Amino acid sequence: MNEAIKKINNDHKSSAKIRGIQESEYGWLTEFLYQAIFIPEGMELPPREIINDPEIFIYIKDFGKQDGDLGVVAEKNGQIVGAAWARIIPAFGHINNETPELAISILPEFRSVGIGTKLMRKLFATLRANGYQRTSLSVQKDNPAVRFYKRLGYEITDEKKDHAGHGDYIMIKELY
Repeated sequence: MNEAIKKINNDHKSSAKIRGIQESEYGWLTEFLYQAIFIPEGMELPPREIINDPEIFIYIKDFGKQDGDLGVVAEKNGQIVGAAWARIIPAFGHINNETPELAISILPEFRSVGIGTKLMRKLFATLRANGYQRTSLSVQKDNPAVRFYKRLGYEITDEKKDHAGHGDYIMIKELY
């Protein structure tokens, strides 16, 4: 495929509508949580049941039922193709009870076309509008998403091992 056609296809993919998540869409977070799992190149996909691990499931368990549960989605032709959400939970990237931890996921065929940046910017605005001053996240050190988060203003503040023993960065973004 020549570069002009690739650009047109990518521009078309990135034209997703970004909006707040609706309660009826909370169930989609199950798929997006699975899609958010970093799989290093050459590794097999884990079974879908992995998201039932309490240390992973906490990112979506009872989403919407506690203060601070905020989310946005990317919609393309009536299909949700991406989601970013934040909540205050005792998970990998938790730093305190005033800082929501952020998660983001995009369906594979819609990645690398700008949707993630749009989702993040919308979620940052939503967090600011709800009085939050910062957000945190945890990401495996060898995940290429580290560069994405840095471009969006996140800074590495700590390093630790996750529940599976992988080296993770704890990153924080100031929202003001």
